[in-house]
Amino acid sequence: MQRGTLASINLSDGGVPKLPVSECEVTANGLEGDRQRDLHFHGGPGRAVSLFSLEKIRALQAEGHPIDAGTTGENFTVSGLDWDAVAPGATLRVGEVTLEVTNYAHPCANIAGSFEDGGYHRMSQQRQPGWSRVYARVVQPGRVQVSDEVELTGLAAHPAGCYHPAPRNPCRRRAS
Repeated sequence: MQRGTLASINLSDGGVPKLPVSECEVTANGLEGDRQRDLHFHGGPGRAVSLFSLEKIRALQAEGHPIDAGTTGENFTVSGLDWDAVAPGATLRVGEVTLEVTNYAHPCANIAGSFEDGGYHRMSQQRQPGWSRVYARVVQPGRVQVSDEVELTGLAAHPAGCYHPAPRNPCRRRAS
């Protein structure tokens, strides 16, 4: 079992960036106080929580990208886990909450500001395996706070190098 830490909890009234809070309640539909603008591609029980790795954020920053916790829309920024193991089918315990990873989050143009030259495909699981955010469903609701322990309690059936496509996202950058 791997252990890490909940480095940041991020919420917004719709869109990005999501801003940090110190604690929140997590329900079957996601984090209280968080909202998504397009429920066809974001949110709902199968995509209730979005997660990303603090180590991946730091690596992207080292490449020159202006990314930070919450700027690409993740609700939970976690540290200390082997991100390749956080793949569809994996289960995580975050404080009181249990999550099951359901899919990789397909990047869209709304997060382009987090990348040098708008290159948001840097987070595409299809193009850059192991660099994607993930979606999770809430198995056990509860309260979380920054610095809660994150335990990877169940491993994924597929390694991060396997691409599991999310629905096509219409918010891709459109040609001018």
